[in-house]
Amino acid sequence: MDAFQTAPTDLDSPTGAAPYRALYTPEQRKRRDASRWTNVQGVLAIVQFVAFAISLGLVLRFLMTGDGLIAASVSIVVKTTLLYAIMITGCLWEKDVFGVYLLAPAFYWEDMVSFVVIALHTAYLITLFTGALDPREQMILALAAYSTYAVNATQFLLKLRAARLGAKAEDERVGRLEVAGLGQAG
Repeated sequence: MDAFQTAPTDLDSPTGAAPYRALYTPEQRKRRDASRWTNVQGVLAIVQFVAFAISLGLVLRFLMTGDGLIAASVSIVVKTTLLYAIMITGCLWEKDVFGVYLLAPAFYWEDMVSFVVIALHTAYLITLFTGALDPREQMILALAAYSTYAVNATQFLLKLRAARLGAKAEDERVGRLEVAGLGQAG
């Protein structure tokens, strides 16, 4: 198996369903844990989500009342800046862990949806600075961008959950092998 592919395992799921497919090979897991970008991604994800929640409230306030256009616009620019930062550092993280900057098989669909998220946020910036849309239309575009961000964030949360389940299952498998005297050295 290529070192940069997702590793299948022989572990049964707790429900007796299909076996888990580990998100990371043991080597990728080590690289993930050693990468400085792992912690950066975790922090940026939280900061970006907080910015998203605040901005969403400001955008909805503007759409409902017509008040707070500048605050809503600034909040979208801040959210978009954080998005760009998490995308750049995410590429560096993917390179550290999988050997490619984007579209590693384990994160292919998350990356594809990220492209849509970035395109919509960038389209918002373009309309903001060019005046190509009126403020209400800009805010609706921002909501479209935020909707795709919510889908993308959900994808990553599900992937994080899968990684934790896979790591737990792998640890249990290794523990069973060690108890049986079949453990691997190193």
